[in-house]
Amino acid sequence: MIDVSIVIPVYNEEESLPDLFGRLFPVVEALDRPAEVIFVNDGSSDGSLRMLLEEARRKDYVRVVDFNGNFGQHMAIMAGFSMARGDKIITLDADLQNPPEEIPRIVAEMDRGHDMVGTYRAMRKDPAITRKIPSKLVNWVTNRITGLNIRDYGCMLRGYDRRIVDLINMCKETTTFLPALGKRFAQNPVEIPVSHEERHKGTSKYGLYQLIRLNFDLMTGFSMVPLQAVTITGLLVSVGSLVFALYLLIRRLLVGSEAEGLFTLMAINFFLMGILLFGVGIAGEYVGRIYLEVRQRPRYLIRAVYPEDPKP
Repeated sequence: MIDVSIVIPVYNEEESLPDLFGRLFPVVEALDRPAEVIFVNDGSSDGSLRMLLEEARRKDYVRVVDFNGNFGQHMAIMAGFSMARGDKIITLDADLQNPPEEIPRIVAEMDRGHDMVGTYRAMRKDPAITRKIPSKLVNWVTNRITGLNIRDYGCMLRGYDRRIVDLINMCKETTTFLPALGKRFAQNPVEIPVSHEERHKGTSKYGLYQLIRLNFDLMTGFSMVPLQAVTITGLLVSVGSLVFALYLLIRRLLVGSEAEGLFTLMAINFFLMGILLFGVGIAGEYVGRIYLEVRQRPRYLIRAVYPEDPKP
């Protein structure tokens, strides 16, 4: 019987893996309880898979799931969830920005009865302009939209009870945001601060576009507020436009026609066009997600599992 499963997505982390192995495995062995480590190779094009397989041969508690392509961090974690056999499942990034040494603290919180242990990065070591400030803004906006009240959506070092993971595995959504989904299913969640380190090797796999897409998945996957906000905005703009048209009509009757307001009208027209395009874009996001769901394509493809997969 496995008590703790640690799921780690890996995408082109050849430079970071030796340090990860050197710090993670002593932590796992010091837990003094049955544990397993599941690495999910998310279509790496470097030597990551070779290094993972070497460790799987050395350590009997290491398993490797190899994807047939790159499907993204959250899909890699979902695959790890489907393979995990532990009562407590912990997710960890491979870049060592969240130290593996924090894992015993998460396990201890779960031993106290918490079915989900969220974390937030204390003294975050990322650049302020490109990471920390935008992250705080996104966290604030997302909490207002979804009502989940998660302090740090970007920290993937988290613990999930077996019940929550089983519920997540039952969900067949094509796109999802796992920390938010886990928080929605949790009955006794808790958040704790964890240390954060600079990335010493390799480069971040999350560019601006990936971060924007991830936050769209989060907001549109857990709330109808964006659509409702567009509807309310359209209503307010329509009322404002009617009032403005009445004002222009009365002014024309009292003062007469004039051409000085031409550029003002053009500015208002461009503003209304921007509102319209924004609304169409939000509606398109939801329609696009419906399109992805109705196709019913596999969320990920597993090429192989090493060693041969024992059924949970």
